[in-house]
Amino acid sequence: MGERKPLLVMAAGGTGGHMFPAQALAEIMLARGWRVKLSTDARGARYTGAFPDGVEIETVASATFDRGGVLAKAMVPFRLASGVLSAIFAMRRDRPDVVVGFGGYPSVPALTAAWLLKLPRMIHEQNGVLGKVNTWFAGKVDVMACGTWPTDLPEGVEGIHTGNPVRMAVRERAGAGYIAPGPYPMSILVIGGSQGARTLSDVVPPAIAALPLEMVGNLRVSHQARDEDELRVATYYAEHGLDADVQPFFHDVPARMSEAQLVISRSGASSVADIAVIGRPSILIPYPHATGDHQMANAQALVDAGAAIRIPESKLTIETLTESIEAVLSNEQGAIRMVQAALRVGKPEAADHLAALVEELAGITTNDEGTADEGFRD
Repeated sequence: MGERKPLLVMAAGGTGGHMFPAQALAEIMLARGWRVKLSTDARGARYTGAFPDGVEIETVASATFDRGGVLAKAMVPFRLASGVLSAIFAMRRDRPDVVVGFGGYPSVPALTAAWLLKLPRMIHEQNGVLGKVNTWFAGKVDVMACGTWPTDLPEGVEGIHTGNPVRMAVRERAGAGYIAPGPYPMSILVIGGSQGARTLSDVVPPAIAALPLEMVGNLRVSHQARDEDELRVATYYAEHGLDADVQPFFHDVPARMSEAQLVISRSGASSVADIAVIGRPSILIPYPHATGDHQMANAQALVDAGAAIRIPESKLTIETLTESIEAVLSNEQGAIRMVQAALRVGKPEAADHLAALVEELAGITTNDEGTADEGFRD
């Protein structure tokens, strides 16, 4: 029988914001000779298509207090308890060396089981304000890794600023060459995230259509819109003579972003991290209903650096957005400065930093060949 490889169990909720950093860590840990399991729910499983083949994916029954009627909410503790029991049995059968939670209700069973079994455990919080689940567990883990800095942490909890891990497809385009805007074909990428994309579908197309005619003629738009909005958004662009590719989900966001002169986006943690690592001028419109208004905080570093224009949704109009787009696309040197500022904020090495913390928790060091050596583990 071969030597046992160390095991990492990751637990993440059902949004891209939680799943993309988990994917980035999985890619690194597999390369370092670890086994990796991911515990998620049915929503999260939709994001696992791009995960490396070596990741073992376990779908857990999850529940949330945020949705459903009175009966559904009353059942939440029982569903979570059932998930915790099955996680305990699974971890006793195949003992993880480290358990990492990335937030969301599906991470509750794995983190609770790890706490009860006294396994090394860590949380990675992507946003500048802790999510509900990460708030519960903040004082019950060995390491609190923070993607956004500063992160608002509970009293007595110390965070380590790792940055938000970006997927290999993003890292491969870190600092990709930028063609400054000018009187030639240009691209705009519009990404709304899994929540709150409707506002962008309402405001962005007319704002782009209102740009000067000579600019509109040079533009190609990639616009991510919800299923129910796809047809009307595509029709609007077509009727206003704009070359637009409208889809509910782009599987090649890193490629489209590296070709774009401008990104218009919500300020979800993963989107902000991708924009900073690839290095693109952006207009950020924080989703106002995010927990603790964390998308405002997520945008802060890019805004402070001069890399992004932030427009709160309460101040978002077609006119203000048109002005902001024109300000970026009509100023070649200004756009280049925004790119340079974004790259100063970017942390392409965030996944390596997180991986080093995982190995430190496990008492394992990585040797020169990139494989794991057992260290001082009990």
